[in-house]
Amino acid sequence: MLIKNTQNKREHVQMLTIGSMVPEDHLLRDIERAIDLDFIYDLVEDKYSPNFGRPSIDPVVLIKIVLIQHLYGIRSMRQTIREIEVNVAYRWFLGLDFTDKVPHFTTFGKNYTRRFKGTDLFEQIFENILAECVKCGFVDMSTLFVDGTHIKAHANNKKKVKAEVKKEALFYEEELKKEIAEDRKSHGKKPLKEKQKDKDGDDKPSGGDTKVSTQSTTDPESGMFHKGEHKQVFAYVSQTACDRHGWITDYEVYAGNNHDSRTFGDFFTKKLKGRNATMLVMDAGYKTPAIAKLLLDGGITPVLPYTRPMTKRGFFKKIEYAYDEQYDCYICPNNQELRYSTTNRKGYREYKSNSKVCANCPYLEHCTHSENHVKLVTRHVWQDYLDECEEIRHSYGYKEIYAQRKETIERVFGEAKENHGLRFTQSIGKARMRMKVGLTFACINLKKLAKMKRRHGLLGPTNGTNFSGFSHNLLKVYKKRQRTLCFAA
Repeated sequence: MLIKNTQNKREHVQMLTIGSMVPEDHLLRDIERAIDLDFIYDLVEDKYSPNFGRPSIDPVVLIKIVLIQHLYGIRSMRQTIREIEVNVAYRWFLGLDFTDKVPHFTTFGKNYTRRFKGTDLFEQIFENILAECVKCGFVDMSTLFVDGTHIKAHANNKKKVKAEVKKEALFYEEELKKEIAEDRKSHGKKPLKEKQKDKDGDDKPSGGDTKVSTQSTTDPESGMFHKGEHKQVFAYVSQTACDRHGWITDYEVYAGNNHDSRTFGDFFTKKLKGRNATMLVMDAGYKTPAIAKLLLDGGITPVLPYTRPMTKRGFFKKIEYAYDEQYDCYICPNNQELRYSTTNRKGYREYKSNSKVCANCPYLEHCTHSENHVKLVTRHVWQDYLDECEEIRHSYGYKEIYAQRKETIERVFGEAKENHGLRFTQSIGKARMRMKVGLTFACINLKKLAKMKRRHGLLGPTNGTNFSGFSHNLLKVYKKRQRTLCFAA
């Protein structure tokens, strides 16, 4: 039966509270009960003048606005303010009533530029939320899953220039130089010549010290990322770590043209080293001798995957050349020796065959096509650490541990990009990018914390007190009085 609504209730006057219009199982209500965000007052106290200036917007309300933006993946602050104006749940979360004016969309940008820029405020917010997750016993930092994901920068691919820049020093460069010197000395070789210095005492840039890099004129701090064979975009890369339950423990942001193996040293030193993890699970991009040595020397077990030999079709694979540790040589498939020749600047020992023997070898076509019939096999001075990683990979249970990547770190990246707007950014600069990544991962942990507390029956009343019978003004007075008593104590 067709029914037409003939009653217009748009202008009806009703007596109700804004809290009564928010469902009890709403995510924002669970978040409000899962964690008390008043710790933000202590973090920003030194950034506000206690006696001068106009009254500011409540800093907790200001941070909650950007939390709403990243929690629901809203594209811009302008759109976020529009959503808050018409969404009752958002107003309730911010402590606004039906008639309160929502802050202008430029308010947060101005506060960021004048107060929060150059500080670690958003990193501290992330750490405080993570600390609450750890306090509840949800996080297990014994095994961490590490990977990087690219985030498209707010930069036009056509607005770019070619620039010659100096290569950044590798995190293991000095230690590798010492290892090379000792290795050459043990083999009776002369030390490598030091690079010439200029008048200022810096290394003179030679062909190997500089590189031609493509830089964006819109966002110079981003880097050109080659996505597939043809697509190229300016991007940032976020190095991220999570535990086996998917809780995000650490993050750091780098330019998109940096490989994971180059940025790992900085990420490990700044973040992972203080977590006291006993195992790190990483993909093939981290399978380098330097990273294997760094982790094994630090008492951490690296779980790395199998990597296919990069050998031309029809040629012998490197694994078919057996290394004799006692005599420090390689044995080829024809049972001939490849003897030590030198150790190059990159840390690789070079083993060469006898050209006279190889010239008459029946397997020459499958071994080398060099004009002088000399086969060259290289071995890194830290290859023993990679060999130990291979033994770990073949140990019982580690294959199943590595398979958990798709359920942990890969799922974190998928959720961040699909539900929280981390596929691309509208911010320019590395500092704002770190803020966006930090807030996004903080919101993922926050959402997970609220759901886990509800599942385990750990959700308390809002801010530790049941305010169902309070009006909005009385609630503000109560909170202010509670903070005053706290400071006085």
